Amino acid sequence: MISTLISHACLLIQSRDTTLLTDPVFFDYLWEEVNIQCPSIDLDLEKFPKVDILNISHRHQDHFDIRTLAYLAGSSGILASDAVVLAPRDEILLEVLSELEFKNVTVVEDFKTLEIKGLKLTPTPSLNKQDYFPEHGILVHDGEVTLWNQVDTIVTPDIIKHIHRLYGQIDFAHVRYLPLLEGSFSFHNALELPMEEYSSYLKVAAATRPKFAVPGSAGFKYRDEFAFLNQYSFPTTQKQFLRDLKDFCPEISSDVFYPGDRASISRDGVKIQKSTSDFVKIKEGDEHELEFKPVLEVPPIRTQTRDKAQHDKEWQEVVGFIENLFVDILVEKKAVQSWVDWKVAYQLEVFGQEGSEIWCLDFSGEEANIIKGRLGKINLYEGIACSELYSLIKNETSWDYVGINGQYRTFKDIYRIRLGTFEHWTKTDKKFPQPLTEVFPAGKIMDRTKFMRDVKRWKGKSNI
Repeated sequence: MISTLISHACLLIQSRDTTLLTDPVFFDYLWEEVNIQCPSIDLDLEKFPKVDILNISHRHQDHFDIRTLAYLAGSSGILASDAVVLAPRDEILLEVLSELEFKNVTVVEDFKTLEIKGLKLTPTPSLNKQDYFPEHGILVHDGEVTLWNQVDTIVTPDIIKHIHRLYGQIDFAHVRYLPLLEGSFSFHNALELPMEEYSSYLKVAAATRPKFAVPGSAGFKYRDEFAFLNQYSFPTTQKQFLRDLKDFCPEISSDVFYPGDRASISRDGVKIQKSTSDFVKIKEGDEHELEFKPVLEVPPIRTQTRDKAQHDKEWQEVVGFIENLFVDILVEKKAVQSWVDWKVAYQLEVFGQEGSEIWCLDFSGEEANIIKGRLGKINLYEGIACSELYSLIKNETSWDYVGINGQYRTFKDIYRIRLGTFEHWTKTDKKFPQPLTEVFPAGKIMDRTKFMRDVKRWKGKSNI
């Protein structure tokens, strides 16, 4: 068996007679066009092997790229005519596949083994409670050796024990190594290596005990005007993880694994062949741009609309929404009780081409009125580019974009004082409600709209 890394989480796994492609992302830009592949790659699609099985692990856009899927479903010739598509039981994901006219789609179930074209494929479950949709890893067995692609899954000792009962010791594993801090900057969360999460990756690798392991699923960076977020989002590296893994569990052999590298896996062992793929190679070694330094300069928020006339139109609509509709929508939300109970002084700042304007709401008063200008204190703050708020109002964007691009920023200091008492918000298991995310809620409706918009954009395009 040979496993070739194309980029990020996109792998090509080849047995003697069968080729499996996982989570394909072929093009820049990706994930709401905020990210690009890192390291950057040269991908020769003319030389790409014919694919018998397409596996999609879950719906995050760095694994479920509509542009690439539209390309594969079209006239690319990469998918075999009888190719099987494996997908989780995700209503929106399956609807997208149907709209793109994929055939032979099989919905997978946790630990239900499928035998397809000489391969035994076993989806492994994930306890990803932070998402409302399912995802899976995958075990690939070709009759001689077994590979496990953990992808982004969260697993338990019981899941690992079941893997061992099915296949014994795994020959080769693509394991999680990088806790991504995407959105942490925007939401004023901790900008440091999350120790508990990071140590869990080492513990999973050690409990799985593969004969050979490589770091998996982390090969992109922020582009252009978003590039400052690279210093705030990627708190470790492949090399650091492997140093830690060697100290934590020295019996596991390991190596870094970059685009164009091939792992040749046999009963005799694993050989990593560096930069030997004939269809993908690294264009530029730019991983140094991801060096974690969450203390560097941060650019101010500015609207992304460059045309003056269009900006003026957007600004007028945003101001009208804030001053005429915003409060009426807020007071109908259940969350208003939390803001009143905690006597929240809320500030909304909208950034245009030349500066910003501020509106405030004091939930400790008897009336909820929008106030243009400052209150003199802030318990809860949301700052957003005019272009992003306009797009939310028009239902033309999602929090997948707004929440990770640095054009939205928030913080909170929630406390209340009563006679002789001081109380502060400590419920770490529950997020304190934010007015903008209450008015424009994330979830299935917003997600479906976003994906269907992407389908309409890319489906049937001959020059993709």
